[in-house]
Amino acid sequence: MTWRPVLSRSAMLRHDPVRGADLLIVPERIVVLNAEAAAIVALCDGARTVADIVAELPEGAESDVVEFLERVRAEGWLR
Repeated sequence: MTWRPVLSRSAMLRHDPVRGADLLIVPERIVVLNAEAAAIVALCDGARTVADIVAELPEGAESDVVEFLERVRAEGWLR
């Protein structure tokens, strides 16, 4: 896949020290991410392809990573 995921202009990734969690802040919504999801979203900088992102994560996670990225893209949080 040659798609280079990047957060949409309306989305922000932030760490909430009170909750001890990473948050994806999108219009009218805050999504609490688990550690794995936060690690994937943090790699979505527009420079890395999906294959590059998968290569930086534990082996065997490719299908889960691709599925997650597609789901987040469908929500409009990634472009």
